[in-house]
Amino acid sequence: MSDTVALRLTQIGHARRPPWRFRLNGSDSNWAIAFVVPYAAVFVAFIIYPVAFGLWTGARLSLFRTLFADPLYLNTVVNTLLFVGIGVNVMMVLAFLLSGFFMSRNPWVKTLLVIYLLPWALPGLVVFTSFHLMLVTQWGLLDSLWRAITGLDGPLFLVSQALAVTSTIVAYIWKWLPFWTLIFLAARMAIPQEIYEAADVDGATSTQRALYVTMPLLSNVYLISTLLCAVWTIGDYATVYLVSSGAPARWSDVLATYSFKSALDFGYPDLGFAAMMSALPLLIPLVILLMRRVHVRDLQL
Repeated sequence: MSDTVALRLTQIGHARRPPWRFRLNGSDSNWAIAFVVPYAAVFVAFIIYPVAFGLWTGARLSLFRTLFADPLYLNTVVNTLLFVGIGVNVMMVLAFLLSGFFMSRNPWVKTLLVIYLLPWALPGLVVFTSFHLMLVTQWGLLDSLWRAITGLDGPLFLVSQALAVTSTIVAYIWKWLPFWTLIFLAARMAIPQEIYEAADVDGATSTQRALYVTMPLLSNVYLISTLLCAVWTIGDYATVYLVSSGAPARWSDVLATYSFKSALDFGYPDLGFAAMMSALPLLIPLVILLMRRVHVRDLQL
């Protein structure tokens, strides 16, 4: 009887063992270690150590007192909030609407989609430098159009703080709008056609189909894309650096460019680390909300 009970308990233990628990024996264990060690070393050297070093370097309270006393830093925080809040939300709305347009089966729409994706396919250096030249070159595209319409010279985009910040937001949307349009286009194509056919049978108009079929089914994708885009945008450096370079007089900087210039251009790396750490109260809740949303919804439409 005792042997039967012991066998039964062993079977129960095996049944309750989580599916991810397994054992490697002999050469399998050696090969697993051989494959894991290089990746672990790279992860520690290029992820764990830089992050830990940055947190340790920029965690002094005196650095934050210096930051809060700097008018440029406070202006940078406002620019970052505008850059993220306006840039991300306007881009997501436009991407959602354009994805519906590109669902058309017309051949010319497909050709237009290929051209539309070019800013995203090109390197950021090319896209943002081209945008910069349109803003600062006297005979650039914008200045030429302004002169052709009004007969006057165009505005000095990078002399006005408002125009410089607006220009960086427009450039950012121009670069990344095709990517998010493609994401929403793929999500639309994943919706079963039978749902739209049922809506047509019920007499739903195109507006009703968009409001009561497409938007509810894509709400999860829309929210996750918005959160992910906001996380990326907080750390975006290339857009502002290549389009406006912080002009005029660093008043269009965001936290990423402010940190870079403080650490490398002016030789205060601890101040640069502290500036980026000041974004953590905004960044951490976004990441937590994003992970919770992905876990709860399991990435389903």
